[in-house]
Amino acid sequence: MTRSQPMDEIAATNDVGLDDLPLYSRFLQRLHRRYGAELPLLPPGPPTRDSLSAAYDALVSRGLDTSAALRVLRQLTLERLAWLDCSGRADLQTVTYGMTWLAEVTLDMAWQQVSADLDALHGAPTKADGQRAEMWIMGMGKLGARELNVSSDIDLIYVYDQDGQSLGNSEGRNKVSCQEYFTRAVKRMYALIGETTEHGFVFRVDLALRPNGNSGPSVVSLDALEEYLLVQGREWERFAWMKSRVVAPRSAVLNGSAQALRGVVLPFVFRRYLDYNVFESLRTLHQQIRDHASKRSAGHPERANDVKLSRGGIREIEFTVQLLQVVRGGQFPELRTRPTLDALQRVAKAGLMPQTTAAALGAAYVFLRKVEHRIQYLDDQQTHVLPTRDDDLAWIAQTMAYADTGAFLVDLDAHREVVAQEFDTLLGGDRDCKTCNSKSGKNTREPAELDAVLTEFNGALRERLTQWADNPRVQALREDARGRLMRLLQRTAQWLDVGRVSEEAVLRMVDWIEPLLRRESYLALMLERPSVHERLLRLLGAAKWPARYLLQHPGVIDELAGGNLFDSRFDAAEFEGELQARLLALQRTGEDDEESLLNLLRRAHHAEQFRTLARDVEGVLTVEQVADDLSALADAVLRVTARWCWSRLKNRHREEPAIAIIAYGKLGGKELGYGSDLDIVFVYEDEDERAQEIYANYVRKLINWMTVKTAEGDLYEIDTALRPNGNSGLLVTRFEAYADYQQQRGSNTAWTWEHQAMTRARFVMGLPSLAVQFDAVRCAVIGANRDAASLKAEIVAMRERVRQGHPVKADRFDVKHSPGAMVDAEFAVQFLVLLHTAAHPELAANVGNIALLQRAETVGLLPEGMGHAAANAYREMRRVQHHARLNEEPTDVPVAQLALERDAVLKVWQSVMQ
Repeated sequence: MTRSQPMDEIAATNDVGLDDLPLYSRFLQRLHRRYGAELPLLPPGPPTRDSLSAAYDALVSRGLDTSAALRVLRQLTLERLAWLDCSGRADLQTVTYGMTWLAEVTLDMAWQQVSADLDALHGAPTKADGQRAEMWIMGMGKLGARELNVSSDIDLIYVYDQDGQSLGNSEGRNKVSCQEYFTRAVKRMYALIGETTEHGFVFRVDLALRPNGNSGPSVVSLDALEEYLLVQGREWERFAWMKSRVVAPRSAVLNGSAQALRGVVLPFVFRRYLDYNVFESLRTLHQQIRDHASKRSAGHPERANDVKLSRGGIREIEFTVQLLQVVRGGQFPELRTRPTLDALQRVAKAGLMPQTTAAALGAAYVFLRKVEHRIQYLDDQQTHVLPTRDDDLAWIAQTMAYADTGAFLVDLDAHREVVAQEFDTLLGGDRDCKTCNSKSGKNTREPAELDAVLTEFNGALRERLTQWADNPRVQALREDARGRLMRLLQRTAQWLDVGRVSEEAVLRMVDWIEPLLRRESYLALMLERPSVHERLLRLLGAAKWPARYLLQHPGVIDELAGGNLFDSRFDAAEFEGELQARLLALQRTGEDDEESLLNLLRRAHHAEQFRTLARDVEGVLTVEQVADDLSALADAVLRVTARWCWSRLKNRHREEPAIAIIAYGKLGGKELGYGSDLDIVFVYEDEDERAQEIYANYVRKLINWMTVKTAEGDLYEIDTALRPNGNSGLLVTRFEAYADYQQQRGSNTAWTWEHQAMTRARFVMGLPSLAVQFDAVRCAVIGANRDAASLKAEIVAMRERVRQGHPVKADRFDVKHSPGAMVDAEFAVQFLVLLHTAAHPELAANVGNIALLQRAETVGLLPEGMGHAAANAYREMRRVQHHARLNEEPTDVPVAQLALERDAVLKVWQSVMQ
């Protein structure tokens, strides 16, 4: 085969090698005939920004003007890409990047020409401060994502930074406003890029995505853009702007001025709250696209085989991943990326899609894009429809490495079916509500009115919902939001009718959702995700406290959508890794200010605590496992916050702080509950003369980060009263001084109650060498020789003071403070540990009261069976306390309810302390 062979001869050739396959393309044949002499001007290999610039310079040096050089450059680029692609020497990214670089280079060259010409006519456009006004050329869609196909048009939006006036020509005349200057620039840009001449065009240009579409001005100021997006921006435009990027002029990208657009675009695309309102918008947009495709194919059945717009096509892959990004990208910045393949991997890593699904959609995307390119290589037409000619189809199959057309079409159908199923699943919506809007079974999406919905409820629920008739929040709902609310109530009524949910759960849901009606995205979330709706009702029906938590942090309900919610537990490494990924994402967009990081930490903490809460009330976790996970979460939050605070400390003097955080109390004993504060002590080991001041500033900053209330709430209350000398002592202590204080060296030493606290202390984070030193000090303190009588007297006196501070009625038993309750068990354990660790080192480990009671029995400090009985009693009391707090009930019960458990603990107290 030779380049001069006619198409029909090539098609008839049986023995076709890879190098010859591209020559079947009618487009390539035309290029070889017309531009054979110019083809070598593009340097060998895949086109890059540098090679394209070199080729452009070479074309200009041959006498071509800007317009002609740009158009011929396109022809050279397409010839190169088609040759590399169809001969198996280029992957998808090579092709899409090559086309994207062509767009960026040609737009930059055109802008240089246009701005030089207009400056000569009108002078430089100038802002009020005397600086030159800048125009940014925004690439939207595939251009913004560097995914251009080989016959793409380019969607552009022209934006300039500020209004002003040009300086005038060399004679000081012909001054125009910046708006007029840049409007003329846009017209000239189109002439250089979009108009068809004898050499064709560079790119088809589409400005329809600009504010107000084709009825709006061709160029807008940054202020006008911001106002438009804030006031008039529509949901579908968020998808368009998500892939936006300044593509030219190159100087604006390099000098950083293009960053000014981020503050306008990002808040429009990515909302602060999880945003499920976009589902219905995307359904509508997708239906319009499908309707348009159906009209185009009416009477032309061959047009139905569109690899981009038909069912299971490229557009559905893009919509699938973009929908997940737009919904969650406001809270999870690591999802913000433009390229489709990268976005698929990110949503999978975030747990929003199974990895197998992401891999399948990624494979389908690559396959369909390669088919799309081959369709366009045939005749350089902007089409995505499979050809009807058998020889054209055979050529596409052969360039895709298929032996025959049949095998190619089978794989094509398989990929499209995978895509279609995933897309339909994602946009399935409230299909679970099969008989909305009435019990008669009428299935319609027209919303019922409240009066009609009320007939589906009875008793207290109907009485409660009747109040909504005059509720300003309900009356203020937009029509579509009101419709969502009514359908949500109808689905709830169906579930209540068949016993799927309880009346108490529905009442709590009504109380929960009423103050949140302005945040319509929560209605959309529950309607779009019936599983979330049902899990929410189960959670609300199980206990009162979850409803209060959800009211404070409503965004966490999206955690109920996770498929593996009840099959997993808290993973500290994964949690910290995700936070670091989000931090890096914010840094890339310049959004990593302190307020953003504070809110990022709080959202992550609230979401993870809610996941534990959901597992808890579903009975997936024991009380001990809940405490373990909540304690591990607090440890992780401390580690991350400490790292981020140090990196932002202005007077830090070293790369890593020589500091440690020691946990006491519930955190130290890994018995943390919901809403527990953190008892922590800060120590350091640093010889720098400024160390005390630096670490004091650091600790104050860290405590502020943990406790300050932002729009997202707070993290934890911090209690540092267990530091040496309590609240009158230094906020952060030199470790040597801490050790002396605890080990009774010097005149200023710890009290017995502080040594009791040391039995539950542990190293949380910090300098590794301090972990070893702390463990040594702790073992020395609790293993020191003590006088049994003195120790017993002090602990009994302390126990009596605590009891007097928490009186209990005679006929009630408080699971924490009554005789024989949890405090008795804890004080008895602390006495055993402080008195006997020297002889029984196995008591030194900070393993919790249950395990220590069992160990005390094992080593002979308690009679056989006593330690295990008390351990089981302590566990039951913790369970009762835990569930009482979840239901916001008192922690005292009738004496008879826990009589056996009380007696088991009293036996230990009497055996040890009396």
